Amino acid sequence: MYKFRTANINDLHQIAALEQESFIPEVADTEGAFKERIDKISDTFIVAEKEGDIAGYINGPVIEQPYITDDLFKKIPDTRTGDYLCVLGLAVSRRHQRQGLAGQLIDRFTALAEGLKLKAITLTCTEDLVPFYERYGFKSHGPSASQHGGEQWFNMIKEV
Repeated sequence: MYKFRTANINDLHQIAALEQESFIPEVADTEGAFKERIDKISDTFIVAEKEGDIAGYINGPVIEQPYITDDLFKKIPDTRTGDYLCVLGLAVSRRHQRQGLAGQLIDRFTALAEGLKLKAITLTCTEDLVPFYERYGFKSHGPSASQHGGEQWFNMIKEV
């Protein structure tokens, strides 16, 4: 059904378009941000492809601290050290929603974190998405200090 693989530069335009479809303008990442992620962290940037189209993706770097800071959305760190795999983005195209793809992407990211022998996966989400992530083993650690896009975010951690 879906083919999972690491992102490459040929995916850039489709990934950026999916990001714009999935997020409000204040929090949607730019094509430049995705180019940097593909260049620096392609090994932790998973895309789901179906019939040549990007149906969804999940990405983020390995970081040292348990919670995501706003600077990560602007620049990927040059170091690859730490105990946490953070989710900077998870998106599924509208045509592929409600088919379990987001869960499959989370499962792939979890396996990746386990393979890297990390402590946990960390992410921030809006309050309405807390129950969704809890279904996949994340626990809420309460409101985040993040001010990204002017939204209220919640820290979520999944131990691996």
